[in-house]
Amino acid sequence: MRIDILTIFPDLLASPLEESILKRAQESGALEVAAHNIRDFAVDKHSMTDDRPFGGGEGMVMKPEPIVAALQHVDNLHPGGFVVQMTPQGRLYNQNVAQEYAKKDHIILLCGRYEGIDQRVSAYVDDEISIGDFILTGGELAALIVVDSITRLLPDVLGCEDSVDNDTFSRGLLKHPQYTRPRSFAGVDVPDVLLSGDHKKIEEWRLLESVKRTIERRPELLKEVTFSKKEKKLLASSGIAGQLTLLDTKI
Repeated sequence: MRIDILTIFPDLLASPLEESILKRAQESGALEVAAHNIRDFAVDKHSMTDDRPFGGGEGMVMKPEPIVAALQHVDNLHPGGFVVQMTPQGRLYNQNVAQEYAKKDHIILLCGRYEGIDQRVSAYVDDEISIGDFILTGGELAALIVVDSITRLLPDVLGCEDSVDNDTFSRGLLKHPQYTRPRSFAGVDVPDVLLSGDHKKIEEWRLLESVKRTIERRPELLKEVTFSKKEKKLLASSGIAGQLTLLDTKI
């Protein structure tokens, strides 16, 4: 996969892209990431990328000319990229969108700043994404989140494919509690089932704990979750099925 990021602050992206999974993915050839400075495509001698909004109001608005020129530059180098604008007005980014994006060969992430981007740029954009109902200084941190969440879904990047399949949100449920050594800490012991070596019972425990945690913390997620016949039977025998029915879950 190739990801191009358009920004007026490319240095903000440098360090995260050179660490951990993102670094290894690039070294292995699974991912190619390039940052492009929108200022390089400004048309005036001061490299202006923003101006005051027509109609008045606070702040500045990013100009269309340098952004479109930057998009065209990337398209000339690598045609056919899927253009995503990072904006609070976009659809909410989640694991389903990450999986959707991970199937693409080339994505271009456009990072906004100030009071936003001139509306006329939308004609060059394929999708608009928001990572949540809060405001950031700019789209760079949001773009990094998108890059990270996509990268870990790419084949062979994590090394353990089960990590992707069992992650929180992989099927709409929060992940079950996790434990490691020591067996006892601060008066709390690791649940006996995890030490039993019985993989079937461990799987069942993890599913039940995952459902319980989702009920307690994010019950709205359960409306989109479906369970197998085997799982339904387990949930019924544990008494959790009744709680799910009250939450209008498909059980």
